[in-house]
Amino acid sequence: MKEFFTEFLYRPLFNALAWLYQNVAFQDLGVAIILLTLVIRFVLFPLFQKTVEHQQVTQNLQPEIKKIQKKYKDDKETQAKHIMDLYGKHKVNPMTPLIALAIQLPVIFVLYRIFINGFSNGALDLLYPSIHLPAVPTQTFLGILDLTQPSIILAVVAAIFQYIQGALSLRKKKKDKGDQPSKAEKIGKKMVMFMPAITLAILSNLPAAVGIYWTTTTIFSIFQQALVARSLNKEGQNELSLGHDGDG
Repeated sequence: MKEFFTEFLYRPLFNALAWLYQNVAFQDLGVAIILLTLVIRFVLFPLFQKTVEHQQVTQNLQPEIKKIQKKYKDDKETQAKHIMDLYGKHKVNPMTPLIALAIQLPVIFVLYRIFINGFSNGALDLLYPSIHLPAVPTQTFLGILDLTQPSIILAVVAAIFQYIQGALSLRKKKKDKGDQPSKAEKIGKKMVMFMPAITLAILSNLPAAVGIYWTTTTIFSIFQQALVARSLNKEGQNELSLGHDGDG
């Protein structure tokens, strides 16, 4: 299994980083990490988009789910059936986040290992013959930040963007009078505060290279969430418009 990950995931992605470093990023490892992260995110864009769309649609369905739960509070089987019917009506697959995560995790794990190791720990032995790097490649960002060492400043920046992403994912909705937030909504609000703290704790103890990756992917996610939310809002407005036309 280790050989499989090395030859089919780690080595190709590491050589992609080395190629970007040598040919595109002006031998700046930080810039190469940003570019590789963006390439991976664009390749995995459909999976991330499916996950974000699932989160947004599920969040939009919460009022209807609450009504079902209240109506059938003493009949869990009927409650579950009606919720699944609601998901089916809106083409929501509850397994979507798990499937997407299962595909993404190996890639994310390998990227972390690559960014933690950088060009050290014998990593240059994995270069393809066609790729040539200096004997001692520079492992800095903009010639200032040493990417082999932790950076508290970068960790704070990453935590701030993590908070922004979480806050934007909790879209404010009008609630009926006396309506209490669901368990999922309560957990979501706690995670908005919890995840930045975890991000800060983790990145404060890892090489800054990982912080560069984390910050880049979080910023990308913010723009992607905004794009998906805009798309869903437009679809909702179109459906509403068609409904009014039909009434007329």
